[in-house]
Amino acid sequence: MVKLDIISDPICPWCYIGKANLDAALIKVPDHPFTIEYHPFQLNPDMPAGGMDRREYLETKFGGKEGAVQAYAPVLERAEAAGLAINFDAIQTTPNTLNAHRLIHWAGIEGHQIFVVQKLFEAYFVEGRDIGDAEVLADVADSAGMDAALVTKLLASDADIDDIRARDVHSRKMGVQSVPTFIVAQAHAVPGAQPTETWDTVIAEIMAQIENA
Repeated sequence: MVKLDIISDPICPWCYIGKANLDAALIKVPDHPFTIEYHPFQLNPDMPAGGMDRREYLETKFGGKEGAVQAYAPVLERAEAAGLAINFDAIQTTPNTLNAHRLIHWAGIEGHQIFVVQKLFEAYFVEGRDIGDAEVLADVADSAGMDAALVTKLLASDADIDDIRARDVHSRKMGVQSVPTFIVAQAHAVPGAQPTETWDTVIAEIMAQIENA
């Protein structure tokens, strides 16, 4: 198997699109060679713990609604091409994603990581839920068959906070400046929401190498 490390943030629309494009390639090859693991990267590491009003966030980052509309136009176009419906109007809060990354980490330990990542994307971009909220995260955990009560208890503690922050810093020191970033076989970095066709080629090349080894 070949390790595919994905550095991502669940409030990053390009990460959502990038996952959809990758998934479209993987579904064509049920015996694909990848073992996938998600790693934390916070787009807004200084975001208050309770998040920020979405309108305030957009005005601060893009100088108002018009700037945000222009910035997100290509996102919506690429999302539609990937078969995704992103409902930006439903999002009321831009959250701090530290706790979401903790949940993704715990889901990985239990073998539910990819499912939980997908559910977090859907909760935020489709349903407009606050994925910084412990109840929302517990609900996502429950949908994956995890112990929601335990997740709630862990979220109320400091469990793995230092580890998540350290891994985020490690990625930045490696040179990761934006997400998604895909690292193939712990050697080749593939930045950005690559189209499905790119992954088709990568998978075919890797499988050919494996067969000829």
